[in-house]
Amino acid sequence: MNKQTNFLVAMYLRLSREDNPGEKGSISKAESNSIGSQREMIRSFLNEQEDMELYDSYVDDGYSGSNFHRPEFKRMMQDVEAGRVNCVVVKDLSRFGRDYIETGKYLEKVFPALGVRFIALTDHYDSLSADVGEKHIVLPVKNFINDSYCRDISDKVKSQLAVKRKAGECLAPFAVYGYRKSVREKNKLVVDEYAAQVVQKIFRWKIEGMAVSAIAEKLNGLSILSPKEYKKSTGINFRGGFAGRKDSLWSSASVKRILTNEVYLGHLLQGKTQKVNYKVNISVQKPKEEWVRVENTHEPIVTASDFETVQNLLKTDGRVSPVGKEISLFMGILFCADCREQMIRRKVRYKQSEKIYYICSTKNRGQGCSRHSIEESTLTELVNLAVRRYANDFLQKDKLFQETRKQKVSLKAVSGCQKEFIRIKQEQDKYYRLCEGLDEDLRQEIITGEEFERLRKEFVGKLEQLNKAEQEQEKRIQQMLADGVASVGRLEKFKESLSLEELDRHTLVSLVKGIYIYENKRIEMEFYLQDEYRIMQEYARTLSGQEGGGGRSA
Repeated sequence: MNKQTNFLVAMYLRLSREDNPGEKGSISKAESNSIGSQREMIRSFLNEQEDMELYDSYVDDGYSGSNFHRPEFKRMMQDVEAGRVNCVVVKDLSRFGRDYIETGKYLEKVFPALGVRFIALTDHYDSLSADVGEKHIVLPVKNFINDSYCRDISDKVKSQLAVKRKAGECLAPFAVYGYRKSVREKNKLVVDEYAAQVVQKIFRWKIEGMAVSAIAEKLNGLSILSPKEYKKSTGINFRGGFAGRKDSLWSSASVKRILTNEVYLGHLLQGKTQKVNYKVNISVQKPKEEWVRVENTHEPIVTASDFETVQNLLKTDGRVSPVGKEISLFMGILFCADCREQMIRRKVRYKQSEKIYYICSTKNRGQGCSRHSIEESTLTELVNLAVRRYANDFLQKDKLFQETRKQKVSLKAVSGCQKEFIRIKQEQDKYYRLCEGLDEDLRQEIITGEEFERLRKEFVGKLEQLNKAEQEQEKRIQQMLADGVASVGRLEKFKESLSLEELDRHTLVSLVKGIYIYENKRIEMEFYLQDEYRIMQEYARTLSGQEGGGGRSA
């Protein structure tokens, strides 16, 4: 660059959170990097230069140096490209940028091409007077050091956040609908009474049989503010990833997000995304197994049994039961036993009488299967009888199990009489023997090396599945021995079902996962806590020496 008598100067100042971490040992550094300190240093320098005139100051306060997506930097470059500025002065190279490649591009290509002088005061660098060594050796090395510092800060921040997540601290900038951030502990969630009541209503309506879309319509009809609008009404400057349209009404998506969020159980799921790297402000979704899940971090809004019931109902969420229409007792839990599609409700009128039947939806669409028709009154009677029988038997077995549990029953005592546990052990022994036999078969050339590897991989894979099943079974039994058999909510529903003259919707779906109708009007029912029931049943049978039935009721 040729020397010239007058330079129109852009004073560029930058400070980010990483430059002021708040540690005791970094106070002097924070002060030296402050916007005020940078401004005074540059002004003092310019006052001593006869050939320089300040054109404007450009301040990016709170922006990282890891990239150049900064509003004031972009404004400065517009002035540079328009010819209004031909000299840029910064306190040091790190204030300009910490990205090694991008910083080098501006200093070695962009500015020279535009005839712009660049000065970094504390690094003693001036592009007008710098020699080849400074430009091609010293400058790149300093840029590289600044880049490394930025990467190091990024790694430290990630580590600190990971520790906080594992400790159960809520790191989201805003509390999820139904909660608010604690005034005393900013990373702790506390219940927002008004919003929590809305959440409970949403869960109750879903259990009662309403479709997700119908719940959204009802919320809008009742003029209940959506999560975004509610946050705005409380004075929170909220901008989420689901902003939607300006009026921000409730939608099926917003209702479903609430119905599937484990935060309402008192648990936190965090770390679902991660940035590509410290230079790119783009996040990608992490595999679910890498999410950080911490239980019992705050007060729950819904019970575990209601949450599980809703997850089961969501699998078959239909587009029926709009607001104001009659909701079937069996909505979402009644299926054809052959094609596993939902049964649909049909009214049949004959002369002056009217009867209600359930028929297979596949048959109704003309896509095969058969009617599997059953009258609603018959179905209700059979289901009432089966639920009461199962509930009565479950509570009796539970009482026996609780009594033996007080005597500190061991895991070995329970698992030793549990058929599923015994079956898993037998299967494991079988595949261990098969694996051992492969070595002998290979030695005797009964199988080839290729067959050996294929069979060994198959047997080891099966063993891994069985070992996982064994661990799950052990975990289930240990949980039963430690905390009892079922949640309070489920046990209460079992007790209620024995005293009710007619089953209500909430009690039914809290106890029954699915009802399957066969062509001959035979029904099969799948209950919640079925695995626990089998364990108790087999243990009770061993203690009493009596024979019993299965875990399904027909």
